[in-house]
Amino acid sequence: MKKFKFQLETLLKVTRMKKEDAETAFAEASRNLEEGKQALAVLLAEMQQGQRDYEALSSEGTRVTVGRLMTFNSFFAWKREQIGMQQNINLQLRGEKQKKLRELMESMSKLKSIEQLREKRFSEYQEEALKEEQKMLDEIGLQLTMRRKEGEAS
Repeated sequence: MKKFKFQLETLLKVTRMKKEDAETAFAEASRNLEEGKQALAVLLAEMQQGQRDYEALSSEGTRVTVGRLMTFNSFFAWKREQIGMQQNINLQLRGEKQKKLRELMESMSKLKSIEQLREKRFSEYQEEALKEEQKMLDEIGLQLTMRRKEGEAS
């Protein structure tokens, strides 16, 4: 009997490569989101530090000049803008991560289907090989029986 050959072996290899690519893309999207979260945490920490600095300055009892007040106001407005922009970026990154996860799940599903088909075909091949082997053994047994009978008859 000839060696087992899966007709869709090339498709199986391509699907495995696509799954690996999807895993890499998902990992990159996850990493980008984590970096975005860290950037947001830094901005929030800077905003809190600015607020603490302002409260410390106000509680010292020293007079706060208009110029200094405007500087703090500008700083807080600028930080709020940066935080808002980073939150929007994080939303986009989260959406991208979800998209990459869906693509990964789809490629995993396709790969699993093809692998199950390959396993089924291999099982069928093994059954067929077993039947052929049994047929050959039966034939050999029949020939031996016939030879014995011929030997006894003579």
